Amino acid sequence: MKSVFTTLLLTATLITAAPIAPENVAVLYNSQIAESKDLAEFYARARKIPLKNLIGLDLAASDAITRKEYDTTLRDPLRKTFISRGWWTMGKNQQGQHLPVSSKITTLVCMRGVPFKIPRAIITQPDGTNGANGKNNEAAVDSELAMLGVHDLPIHGPINNPYYQKDLSFSEARIPPMLLIGRIDAPDFTICKRMITDAIAIESRGLWGMCYLDLANKGGGYTVGDQWLENIAKLNGTTGIPTVVDRNKQTFTTNYPMNDAALYYGWYTTHKNGPLLNPGFRFRRGAIAIHLHSYSASNMRDANKNWTGPILAKGAAATVGNIYEPYLHMTHHFDILHDRLIKGYSLVEAAYMAMPVLSWQGVVLGDPLYRPYLHLNGSGTKDPDDRDYRAIRIANERWGDDPDTMVKKIRTAAAAKSNARFYEYLGLWHRAQKQPEVAIAFFQTSSKKHMKESDRLRQWLYTADIHRHAGNKPLAIATLKKAQATIGDIPESKTTQALLNILNPPAPPPASQKTTSKKK
Repeated sequence: MKSVFTTLLLTATLITAAPIAPENVAVLYNSQIAESKDLAEFYARARKIPLKNLIGLDLAASDAITRKEYDTTLRDPLRKTFISRGWWTMGKNQQGQHLPVSSKITTLVCMRGVPFKIPRAIITQPDGTNGANGKNNEAAVDSELAMLGVHDLPIHGPINNPYYQKDLSFSEARIPPMLLIGRIDAPDFTICKRMITDAIAIESRGLWGMCYLDLANKGGGYTVGDQWLENIAKLNGTTGIPTVVDRNKQTFTTNYPMNDAALYYGWYTTHKNGPLLNPGFRFRRGAIAIHLHSYSASNMRDANKNWTGPILAKGAAATVGNIYEPYLHMTHHFDILHDRLIKGYSLVEAAYMAMPVLSWQGVVLGDPLYRPYLHLNGSGTKDPDDRDYRAIRIANERWGDDPDTMVKKIRTAAAAKSNARFYEYLGLWHRAQKQPEVAIAFFQTSSKKHMKESDRLRQWLYTADIHRHAGNKPLAIATLKKAQATIGDIPESKTTQALLNILNPPAPPPASQKTTSKKK
């Protein structure tokens, strides 16, 4: 197998996206918090950002600041700094707006300690009336900072993002009035430093592993969000990233065995659930993990509330989220974000290309310069943990236009090496091709080959889900019960019982004598 796949490395398309240069990055920290400054210096050293590009401001030591505090302690001092350091050349556009006509800084990185939300407030006009009744003037600090250089913008409602849907580096886009805003923020400073070191380490070898997609499947106005995830599944199918898709109305159930999770995209529920409830669960190092919810980042410094904090506390290197209600069409479009990451763009570029609006609710958490997919061409440092995923990618690159040959090659390699991951990938591939019986056969073989019981359990769950979606609920229930009898008592077994409770709810407890007497 080694000789077959290794010879294919030169056939892959090289990544051409230009990186963000360190000298074009500024780092903002809260000078009132020692750990915030320490984190800024740690990040600057790690990314070789000139120390003269660090900015310390005297800010409130809180998550939220008022609109007035934002203007006087953050926005205005930052503008003065950009001008005094010669980073901006100011001018006016045709509408008479005062803004940068050139900028040496393209990216601003906020450290933990910098406030991240501006609550809604009623703004009093000079004549004493209340402007817009405070409607929609709440915002993410970062999203407001993206248009820092443009003076006299309205504070209520969003504005269009000129970088949205672009497919070129930010330096090539030439939008001097705009900044890309990233944030290294998490439940604690230790996690923040780990996010930085993970991103740099994985960037040297590439992000390899499984992708898990969790659709809401609620129809109506939610269809567009599900379509983003379906688009990701299609892209992964041609890229060679093994992908698990949950199309049930429920999210992945409690303690789902989401092993080797390098990518996760899901949505709808308010607080962490599924695999994140398992104390032993960890994302793969360098993982990009995102859960879409209106307030997913509202408590980003809490490891137990909403989603971004718990995701980062569970080992992910990066995520995106919303501070306040963004409305679905004005949040990050997951399929665009994923596409740009795969193409080799940085995290912050991909996130902003996926965001239709600014001066709104979105935030990007993680090293903004992180480029997880620089090595899809097979380059980079080789690590034994990545070997199988690299091989699957190479097979797709070489034989993707001839799927029969690709399947034959991977199947031959799977048999020769008794490789559970290859068999699992073939099962997922055949399920995506709507060949459920063939998929089940591969899952059964994979279950026998996997060493970890949680991996073995996942193969049973795939099979039960195929029966469920075929409308054969009794066979799905029987499969889950057999899994219970076959797999040992491990934390991930809670997902089996959770699914049984959904498909075959237990009878309600009998009414007590006291309750019965009252009814009479």
